[in-house]
Amino acid sequence: MNLRFLDGVMPAITTPFNADDSIDHGFLARHTELLMGSGCSAIVALGSLGEGGTLTATEKRAVLGTVVRAAGSGPVIAGIGALSTAEAVNLAHTAEAAGCAALMVLPPYAYSTDAREMEAHVSAVMAATALPCVLYNNPIAYKTDFKPERVAELCAQHANLVAMKESSADVRRVSAIRALLGDRLRLVCGVDDLIVEGIAAGASGWIAGLVDAFPHESVRLFDLARAGRADEARRLYEWFLPLLRLDTVPKFVQLIKLAQEMLGLGSARVRAPRLALVGAELAEARAIIQHAIDTRPKLD
Repeated sequence: MNLRFLDGVMPAITTPFNADDSIDHGFLARHTELLMGSGCSAIVALGSLGEGGTLTATEKRAVLGTVVRAAGSGPVIAGIGALSTAEAVNLAHTAEAAGCAALMVLPPYAYSTDAREMEAHVSAVMAATALPCVLYNNPIAYKTDFKPERVAELCAQHANLVAMKESSADVRRVSAIRALLGDRLRLVCGVDDLIVEGIAAGASGWIAGLVDAFPHESVRLFDLARAGRADEARRLYEWFLPLLRLDTVPKFVQLIKLAQEMLGLGSARVRAPRLALVGAELAEARAIIQHAIDTRPKLD
C-alpha cells in the first residue's frame, strides 16, 4: 500500500455538534472536503481533538462513515481509543469496515500501567486487522510512554506498524527513534508548536490541530520546513506560534473549536464534561486568535 499520505499534513479533525448535542454530520462532511482541498494528505478522525472519548460506538461508526465518504479518494485514519482492549479491537474492525486507510492506535484512556500491559493492549489492536497502524505516543495526556527500545520491539512483532505519532514534546525522541529504526518507521509530529523542530530532526509528517482553523497556513508552513526554506518558514512560524501553543494545554479542544468559529469554519460547541470557555479565559483566547487573524500573512 502506498503510505505517502503519512508524509504530509493530517488534520486531527474536530467533531462538530449541533445545539442539541448531536453530531453535525453535514458540517463534518463539508469540513472534511475543505481540509482535503487545502492540500492535506489525510484526515485523522476520532482522535483526542475529535472528542472520541465522549462518543458512543454508534456515533463513532457514523463519524467514520461521514468522513470516509466526504474524503473521497483521500485516506482516513481512525483514532482507536477506548477504555478496554475489547472495545478498541471492535473499533478497529469498525474502522476497517468503514473503509479507513489506517489506524491511529492509542493506549487505554484511563488505565495506565507498565510496559507489558500497555504493549499488550496496542498489540491486540494492531493484530486485529491488516491495516497500517500509527502508534500514538502521548505520555503527557495518557501517562503511557512508548520509549524507542520498546517501539523497536513492537515493530519487530507487527509488520503493519508503519508510523508513530510522537507527542512526548521531546524533539530528541524523533532523533532517537530515527537512529534506532532508520526508515523502518515513519515519524509523525503530534505537537503543533514543535513542527519545524520535528521536521529538522527527521519527522516526515504532521498530525495537526490548528489546521482545522488555518489549513492553508498549516500546509504552507509544513511545505516550507520540509523544503528547507528556513527564513520563510521562520517568519510564518513566528506568526503561527501563539496559535499553535493553543494545542498544548488541557483545554485545547475548546480553544481550537473557538478558533474555527472565529474563522467561520465551525462552532465552538464541545461535549461535556468539557464546557465552553467563559470570562477572562475566553477573552484572552479570543484576543490571541483575533490578533492572528488581523496579522494573517498573505501566502503565495
